[in-house]
Amino acid sequence: MTESGQNRGRRSDEGFGSIIDFLLANARLILGVSGAAILGIATLVVKRLIDRASTPPEDEDVEKSDQKSIEDSWTLISTPSELLRKGSRMSLCKSLPLPSETAQFDLIKEEKPIEDATEVINGPEIGIQTSEIEIQRIHLCVTLQERLLYYYKALVSIPEPDVKLAKQLALSICGELRDFLFNKHPELPLGELYLGGSLCDDLQVISPSHVNLFAPLLLEENLWRFIPGEMTILNTPQFWMIKRANLEYFPNGSSRWDKWKVGGYLSSKVVIETFHKIVTGTINWPAIGSMLGCVVRPVVAAGEVTLEVRHDYCYLSLNILPLAKMEDRLLLATPHSTGYMENMWYRSFYTAEISRLKELDSADAGSRACCLKIFKSIFKQNTSLNKLSGSHLVTVLLQLSETQSDWTEEALADRFQEVIEELISCLERGVLPCYFNNKVNLFSEFSEEEIDEMGYTLYCALSEPDILLQN
Repeated sequence: MTESGQNRGRRSDEGFGSIIDFLLANARLILGVSGAAILGIATLVVKRLIDRASTPPEDEDVEKSDQKSIEDSWTLISTPSELLRKGSRMSLCKSLPLPSETAQFDLIKEEKPIEDATEVINGPEIGIQTSEIEIQRIHLCVTLQERLLYYYKALVSIPEPDVKLAKQLALSICGELRDFLFNKHPELPLGELYLGGSLCDDLQVISPSHVNLFAPLLLEENLWRFIPGEMTILNTPQFWMIKRANLEYFPNGSSRWDKWKVGGYLSSKVVIETFHKIVTGTINWPAIGSMLGCVVRPVVAAGEVTLEVRHDYCYLSLNILPLAKMEDRLLLATPHSTGYMENMWYRSFYTAEISRLKELDSADAGSRACCLKIFKSIFKQNTSLNKLSGSHLVTVLLQLSETQSDWTEEALADRFQEVIEELISCLERGVLPCYFNNKVNLFSEFSEEEIDEMGYTLYCALSEPDILLQN
């Protein structure tokens, strides 16, 4: 009878054991490696308890041995879970970029790494000390102010040697083009060619990628007149026209630019086409590139004149822009967003905007330029926001400067969030007025779908601005 009961107990144990084996076989898929290990140890404890209940111990030593084994098993269960929690905290802190290079690395050097679980279990003083250091590191990691500063230093700023190399290549190409135009095409009355744009103003981010080469047209002020965009047939404040004047006293041919005239107006399209033919068809760029230690290649694109410069340590897009200037008004031969207009010239406020921004920063030791570069980097890498340009950001910063006086580095996080709020407000209205001409809407070139997408992305970042820094 006893033997029969023992056999039934064995069959019951075998059935229970098979169930446990099935659970262990699939635990790794369900719970992962750490969960499967804990479940396995717990199962071992349960099996030993069942064996101990079904099989009477032969002597007291065996009972003590089983009891010790069970206690060891429970110790194994508690130890990995504690280490797992500590490992999670360590991983969380390590995944966040450290904002301050010197302070953070000094802190890491002082921290003693945990190599054995006994240090945590048997050494309470070490465990407490390590936890305090971890809390300090997490606090440093999650501060938006320090995250912004670290983001700026690590990802936004361009190493000085890279900037110097890009500028040197652009200057050399500018000199070669200037000599060729003055020697081979004296019929083009041009002023001194010069470089401009964000690279020259130390406002480019991530890597030196583009620079503008301006070719000033020498217009006779008594023979040409600038027509504001509101007075043209398009009624677009941002695009002006250049009209031939005083024809009754100075007939056609009196100005050297009369041959580029269409319907009584200087044609930006004809001027661009002339430069395009010269740059792409008559200059030996392979020889110039070989002399400069790089590859220079004209880009064939309608409505623009661009050179692609490839160096072992640099890739640069050089845009050649004819410009006309009278007094403080500067017009560029660039296409309209809807296509190239025959006689339209883009009214640029870039020089005035950047000068104003730098003037404000110099007056109060502000961080507007730093804030601008952080946003430019974010928008450049975010597909939903990359249509927002530096011009939009400079306008928002200048508008905020009229209401906010504290632009020091310590207030960078506050100003960062206010820029997001201001952009959302402008996108909701669909209007961002130009700082120097409020008749110009800088959002006029965007469709409703593009405005909605940009507004939604920024709205999501309003409560969690850190998500912008993760892209």
